Amino acid sequence: MKLGIERLLQDPGLRAPLKGRRIAVLAHPASVTRDLTHTLDALAAAGGIDLTAAFGPQHGLRGDKQDNMVESPDFLDPRHRIPVFSLYGETRRPTRAMLDSFDVLLIDLQDLGCRIYTFITTLRYVLEAAADGGKAVWILDRPNPAGRPVEGLRLRQGWESFVGAGPLPMRHGLTMGELAQWFVRTLRLDLDLEVVAMEGWRPSEDPGYGWPAGEYAWVNPSPNAPNLSMARCYAGTVLLEGTTLSEGRGTTRPLELFGAPDIDARKLMTTMHSLAPHWLDGCILRDCWFEPTFHKHAGRLCSGIQIHAETAAYRHESFRPWRLMALAFKSLRELQPDYPIWRDFPYEYEFDRLAIDLINGSELLRLWVDDPAATPADLDALARPDETSWLEERETVLLYR
Repeated sequence: MKLGIERLLQDPGLRAPLKGRRIAVLAHPASVTRDLTHTLDALAAAGGIDLTAAFGPQHGLRGDKQDNMVESPDFLDPRHRIPVFSLYGETRRPTRAMLDSFDVLLIDLQDLGCRIYTFITTLRYVLEAAADGGKAVWILDRPNPAGRPVEGLRLRQGWESFVGAGPLPMRHGLTMGELAQWFVRTLRLDLDLEVVAMEGWRPSEDPGYGWPAGEYAWVNPSPNAPNLSMARCYAGTVLLEGTTLSEGRGTTRPLELFGAPDIDARKLMTTMHSLAPHWLDGCILRDCWFEPTFHKHAGRLCSGIQIHAETAAYRHESFRPWRLMALAFKSLRELQPDYPIWRDFPYEYEFDRLAIDLINGSELLRLWVDDPAATPADLDALARPDETSWLEERETVLLYR
């Protein structure tokens, strides 16, 4: 297998159109080649490429910022002596001055395959700005580690935000190159877009099911994305950011486990199995105890559940993390009807809408959880048409079969 960046580096013919043009790179810590050379360094060493600027998304080019709403500044790269512009600082979109620094922008971002991951929104904003500014964009494509399965409600009109770039389901099953094509098509952008596709990516093959296990090292694309198991769980466990339950930040397994000091994890698991056992397929749930060192419930012992999606019990097509977490909330509501599940706090600079609704792209999941009469079949009835329509729509942009 070859990543987009590797094909670009190895094929002079692919690089030829870049000759004589000013090149900028949008990257983060996981923007590395097979031998773990960072994309910025690899391009600088390739010769014949005039690097004039770099951009960093949320968490920064170096991945130094731990949490949401922690901004990164602009700085001068000490090795390459080029400006590094933050797209998670004073602005979320490239300014005219930023656009004036390059002719072609190379985007090399490792995504997690989930709508909520803000690199997708940054991709949209950059594509729109480049179209307005007459700049070319090349996507150096990378694997979707969550693979091709699709799950979750599509974002409803009016619910767009920095964690909701468009009417995607929670788990979209596309690569960044495919998403770029979808944005250009649906937003009707007049843009010079080139996707340097991967070679040999087989998203339906084990053991990686999207991630080339054994070929490429995992490098955190953001500080709380430490491994493949987290990436598989993320389309469900990200919902925890909108709740009072810990998502495991402050532990060594963030976004793979969840809990709180005042719940009974064993009773919760029993209720989940009784309400919708088929929503728990494809993984193993284990009750556990953990004490976060920071973030929610820091320094307090939490009763929790860990989702294991890394063993031989993992079943790629049947694992449904979004439904699994929805079921956890529904079961907690049944066990403790007055439990304050929903966390009311500023989330990605949104102050007037609940975080859980922003994450889901509508109020629908929260209303389902809080309705005592609503059943798992009711949530299926809401989600399945969205999932089916997305499977049909994305066919037009698939680059890999």
